[in-house]
Order: sequence, then C-alpha cells, then structure tokens
Amino acid sequence: MARKKRIWIPRAYYHVVCRGNRRDALFKDTGDFKTFLYILDQVHKKAPFELVTYCLMTNHFHLQIRSTEQPLSKVMSLINKRYADYYNTKYRLTGHVFEKRYYDKIIDSSAGVLEVSRYIHCNPLEAEMVQKAESYPWSSYRYYLHTIRHGKLYMEAILDHFSGEEWEKRRKYREYVEKNITSENNKGEVVYGEENN
Repeated sequence: MARKKRIWIPRAYYHVVCRGNRRDALFKDTGDFKTFLYILDQVHKKAPFELVTYCLMTNHFHLQIRSTEQPLSKVMSLINKRYADYYNTKYRLTGHVFEKRYYDKIIDSSAGVLEVSRYIHCNPLEAEMVQKAESYPWSSYRYYLHTIRHGKLYMEAILDHFSGEEWEKRRKYREYVEKNITSENNKGEVVYGEENN
C-alpha cells in the first residue's frame, strides 16, 4: 500500500515528533543529545529552516519548525538519516533507529503556534523529569527566558505575540507557559500513536 503523501505548506509551522524504534531510547547519554543538536545546525546550513521550539526527550523528540525553501520531508529526512547513521555507528547496531515515519501536524493559527510551544516546553515537566520546565537542559525553553539571541532558534515567532520590551515579552511568555500548566497541557494533549503511516 502506498504511503500517504505529506502536505507541505511553505509558510506553515509544523509540530514534528519522532520516536525511537520500539520506543527505545534515542538519546542514551549527553553526547547523543549534543550530537543531535549539532546535526540540526549542520542540516540548517544545507537546507535552511526556522526552528521555533524543540525538546529532546529520552525516547522521542519534538520540533516546532517551518521550512520555506524546500519540503519539510526533505529536511526531516536529512536530520533523521544523519542521526540514525551516527546512532548505529556509535552503538554498533543495524536497522531502524526510528519507530516509523515522523509524525507531523500543521499548526493552522497564531494561537496554535503558542499552544504547541507551551506543549513542547512542558514535556519534561509533564513527564516528571524536572520540577521546573526551564531546568531541563535539552529544551529550547531556557533560551526564551534568558538568551537575547540564539542562532538555532527563530524566537520572534513566539515573542512577537507579546507586547513590550524584550524582557517584558520574555516575562509574559514565561507567565503564559507556566499559568495553569497541568490543566492546559492535558487539555491540548496530542496522542502520538496514530501518526501518519
């Protein structure tokens, strides 16, 4: 049976999720997390994209991303292939590293961009891996709170939703993310079992 063709809308942001094969760990140590982020940088140079938020969990990762120059499927193919090659070489494995094709969902509104960013940034908190979302080292959240500019992130896509000086935008974003954190995340939770096959 042929795979369903992916829809690519150049001006749209997407929420992308990839899981490890059999839900095994994709990231086993600090080196794996750092390598994945390095691969994001390298692919960005070859196939530019806008990365709004990210969170690398143990057995999956989330990206909020837009590719305006070429199909998102090409960008994700480059990222996942490079990481799979690295992973199989490092751990002396063969075969699939990822469970299936990546899940992607078009974010179709300005409010959706904010909601998805909150969902992604709160993932480690919801998984009870940390007590504060900003404490998790493999998420973009702390950059939104503390870093003026970050080469990997297109932070304007989030911060420009808020008014005021730069520091006020960051404060307001923190308030948005952390307000009613549990109820908001559960309300908008996406089930990642029935992805695009």
